[in-house]
This record gives sequence, C-alpha cells and structure tokens, in this order.
Amino acid sequence: MTPGRSSERPAPDPDPTADQATKDAMSNATTVSPAHSASTASTLITNIAALVTNDPSLGDGTPLGLIQDAAVVIENDRIAWTGDQSKAPATDNRVDAGGRAVLPGFVDSHSHLVFAGDRTQEFNARMSGRPYSAGGIRTTVAATRAATDEELEANLTRYLAEALRQGTTTFETKSGYGLTTEDESRALRLAARHTDEVTYLGAHIVAPEFAEDPAAYVALVTGEMLDACAPYARWIDVFCEKGAFDGDQARAILTAGKARGLHPRIHANQLSYGPGVRLAVELDAASADHCTHLTEEDIDALANSRTVATLLPGAEFSTRAEWPDARRLLDAGVTVALSTDCNPGSSFTSSVPFCVALAVRDMGMTPDEAVWSATAGGAAALRRTDIGRLTPGAYADLMLLDAPSHVHLAYRPGVPLVTGVWRRGERVL
Repeated sequence: MTPGRSSERPAPDPDPTADQATKDAMSNATTVSPAHSASTASTLITNIAALVTNDPSLGDGTPLGLIQDAAVVIENDRIAWTGDQSKAPATDNRVDAGGRAVLPGFVDSHSHLVFAGDRTQEFNARMSGRPYSAGGIRTTVAATRAATDEELEANLTRYLAEALRQGTTTFETKSGYGLTTEDESRALRLAARHTDEVTYLGAHIVAPEFAEDPAAYVALVTGEMLDACAPYARWIDVFCEKGAFDGDQARAILTAGKARGLHPRIHANQLSYGPGVRLAVELDAASADHCTHLTEEDIDALANSRTVATLLPGAEFSTRAEWPDARRLLDAGVTVALSTDCNPGSSFTSSVPFCVALAVRDMGMTPDEAVWSATAGGAAALRRTDIGRLTPGAYADLMLLDAPSHVHLAYRPGVPLVTGVWRRGERVL
C-alpha cells in the first residue's frame, strides 16, 4: 500500500436516482440492515432526540435527513442501521443517548498541523492595530525546520486530540512549513501516520532561499521535491495569490502533481480577485479553499463543476478580513464545505463548532446548512462517500451533543457541547 493512502474503497451512497422499489427498501426504519451474527460486535445508540443522517431519503426529507426519536446501530466500524427507536433491532450493546442529538463526526478538510512554534506576537500586534512585519509564514518555516521529528509529531498529535474532543473524526492536513525537499517530505511522512488525507503544499510560498528566483523554486516543487513527497500524499495544493504563486505557476504545479497521481486542491481568491477558482474548475480540483473575492463568473464556474467551495471563517475572524459570502454561493447551487484552516498564523483554532457558529452569524448560513457543510460538505471536499453521514455502510464516525438539537452548535457558541465521540465504531470520548 502506498504510504498515507487507504486501500479500502469508500462505501457507496444510496443513489438518489434509484427506482421506487429501491427507495422503498431504504425507508426510515429498514434501511439496508446487514444480517447480525454472533461474531459481530454491535451497539445500539437509542433515545436520540434528533439524529442527523445527511441522507435526504431518511427522516424529514431535508438535506440533513433528520430523524426524531431515533436510534442508530453500529457493527464493527460501520453504520448498520438508522431509524425510529421503536423499530431498532437487537444488539450486543446498548447506549442511552439521554434525549440528546447525534451527528456525523465533523470532516475538517483543510488544516496545516505539521509545524513548530506559534505567532502570538504577530496576532497580538494585529489585534492591537499595530503594523507587524516579523515574517509571517517564514517565521513558522524557520521554527519548523529547526524542530525534530519528535517535536513535530507531538505537536501534531496534540492538535488532533484537541480536535477530536470537539467532534472532528476526519481531517486533512498539509505540508508547507518546510519548503525544502527534506522538510516537506518529513512533514508528509509524519502526517501520513495519522490520516489518509495528506496534502503536499510545497507551493505555500516561495522558499526564502529562492526569493530572487521563484522560477527555480517552482522547478524544485514540480521536480525533486514532488518526487520525494508524492509517495506520502493523496493531494497537491498551491497558494494561488499575489505574493505567492500566480495562475501560470499554479497551473504548472498542480498539473505536475496530477501527473504523479496527486489530485488538486487550491488556496483560491482569499486576499484578492484572481485566477484561482477558475483554475480549480479547469483542473477538476476537489476544492477551492477560501473563496472570499469572487466574480459572478467564478461562482457560475463553481456551480457547474464538481469543485467544492471550502470556506474558512477562522481565518477571517483572526485577521479581521472580509467574510466570504456563503449565502451567495449556496443560492447559486455551489457545494460548500466549512473547515478550520487550523494554522499558527491566520486561524489558530481546531474547533469546527466555532466555525459553524461564525458561518451562521457572519456568513449568511442557516444552522442546517452550516452543519451539513461541516460534515457532508467536508466529505465532498475530500471526494469521500464513506464519511460525513450516518447511513448504512458509512463509517461509524459520530458525535453526541449535550443538547437536543444540532442547532445548539450555533445557538450556544463557545460551549463545549460534544459529550461523546465514536470513530470507526470505537468510542473515543
């Protein structure tokens, strides 16, 4: 198996275009129940006030597929059954949800977790209204290069545990703070020990050593560095922005990655209008991330593509920048994901619930839309159908809220509502 990649194929979704007989077989209480055997460990979670399935063929017929007074059955690492608790099958184990809500685990599809140090002084200066020019990303690059493997991995696992406590069961993370062949490849090697969703971001900025010759750095990123990094990664990313990489450079980098079997993602249109979004659509990127400064042509391109617009409100919160207009994207039919962008400079949060609350308060999303975008939307941004939903065949990644409804994630911002987490069928919180 290639390091960092899963050998297991995603479980198929129930097909919304299936014939009526198939749809009838996927009714609320009888959705594809695998046969129970004595050798299979099964757990029933019952007394669920509201169950978010993200399957519109279930429950109330909305995109959340909300089922009231619900139950869910886990067999090994998968969801085996969902439906009305009065019709739940017998299982080996039973958990009483106590009238709380159950949701799919959050899918954080954009983070930068392999780094050392922090940028407290930079943040303090920015929030105090003072100019600050300590080097930004370059400060983190210097600290990361100086750190040992053990220090980097300890930092990574610390933030993963922090995210898990807040309901994140799947995460993507990137390199991008090494910017040498050795440091980029070791970042990906360390990340691949903890997730299959690993992204090569050698093209975060031009490495300081190449400041006077960015073309040579692009050649490194698409050549020797790519060769060393590709075995550990599933994705390739580039920061397409003024001061980073222009459209032609970004196209060359992403095209080289595709030739090595890495699928594109792109940091696009964060700080200014530019070619990033349309390049993402041109190359069938899984996601265009940030999407703050968009023309109507950009939005039309996204709406008529498979590319997900991943919005990262933690970055706008931490930089006092303009909020992305999620309402505009959603009304145009664009698929939207929400993610943390957890990084030490512009969005130092691992909390998806915090991002959900920001999206509802400041980006024009409803609570339902924000929860969907942080779960099923994140899965779409990773082109996954086996996570981000609670339907038979999907991974048993779910969270229990100390609240009767998913709406409380936005209604009670800052409150630690996640009181239980299952990942791949195992209770980890």
